[in-house]
Amino acid sequence: MIARLASLALALIAATAVSAQSADRPRARDLGIEVGILPPGPLNAITDVAGVEVGHVTLIEGDSVRTGVTAIVPPGGNIFQDKLPAGFAVGNGFGKFAGSTQIMELGEIETPILLTNTLSVPEAMAGTIEWTLAQPGNEEVRSVNAVVGETNDGFLNDIRARRVRPEHAIAAIEAAAGGPVAEGSIGAGTGTIAFGWKGGIGTASRRLPADWGGHTVGVLVQTNYGGVLAVDGIPIGEALGQHMFRDELADASGDGSVIIVIATDAPLSDRNLTRLARRAFLGIGRTGSPMTNGSGDYAIAFSTAEGVRRTPERRATPSPIEDMPNDRMTPLFQAVVEATEEAVLNSMFASETMTGHQGRIEGLPVARVMEIWRPAQPRP
Repeated sequence: MIARLASLALALIAATAVSAQSADRPRARDLGIEVGILPPGPLNAITDVAGVEVGHVTLIEGDSVRTGVTAIVPPGGNIFQDKLPAGFAVGNGFGKFAGSTQIMELGEIETPILLTNTLSVPEAMAGTIEWTLAQPGNEEVRSVNAVVGETNDGFLNDIRARRVRPEHAIAAIEAAAGGPVAEGSIGAGTGTIAFGWKGGIGTASRRLPADWGGHTVGVLVQTNYGGVLAVDGIPIGEALGQHMFRDELADASGDGSVIIVIATDAPLSDRNLTRLARRAFLGIGRTGSPMTNGSGDYAIAFSTAEGVRRTPERRATPSPIEDMPNDRMTPLFQAVVEATEEAVLNSMFASETMTGHQGRIEGLPVARVMEIWRPAQPRP
């Protein structure tokens, strides 16, 4: 037990250090890159959806461990008892997303959503299950659908060491908080790579005008994929000569994965949440990805609206549930596309150069990106 607590303490210290380091890097919007036409929420983060919280545990050990866990915790206390409607979508299925089939079947989630590395999904599931069983009111629970997504951080991280333990997953859940979200090389984004540069965790949000419902859509991404990077429509990867087609034959640098977590306060059914999740991949496409053969590209969306929450009372007897009509969905589709694109950019803008298990990955050269991006903007 003492060894486990010591390991966890080191993980939390590492998380704090990386968060402070990444804070020196500007977000895309700080530099004038305003993706799309809709305004962001006050934090431009998934936590703009009231009650949604995010927690990270980062593991940086020696020269080879560069990994961690990120937890997205919906509001409302006991999620298992008061389940949330959810939708799930697959862009390219080369990956592992625990709990996805039950979401597709029942259209709901009953645990926080955790992100980690490919070989640590079982440990993250074990921690999530342990945390869920321990919640007051769950004393008789005998089945838990833990929701865990992953990307493969095996270049910077010694993934075979499998350093993530169940207690790290629990710590990430318990560390979750509202407010600004730490981005870049932190939590599940510690060892990830995007478009040949350092990837990581990124987030963004969009808020609809009042006459469109005034709802908020928040997105958090774990970026570990590639293609030909575009920044707000400008082909940066091509201009800088760094992309997966830079050689005569395409190499494997576009392979990896991206996980997209979407929260909204709009009262959506699981069917329309699935439609919302599918649209997020348009945002991934706008960043320059063709969703390569070797990439696991997944999106999960949930609603926090009280009127659609699946409480024990609503599950026990037929009862009315709010349902936003199909004809009101288009603004939400626009919001999720924009927020996904900007969240990806934030994940890269926040990530600094990192040396790890198999070598060094440079952070996105933000100054060079801006030298290319600014002259390409239309004049008023």
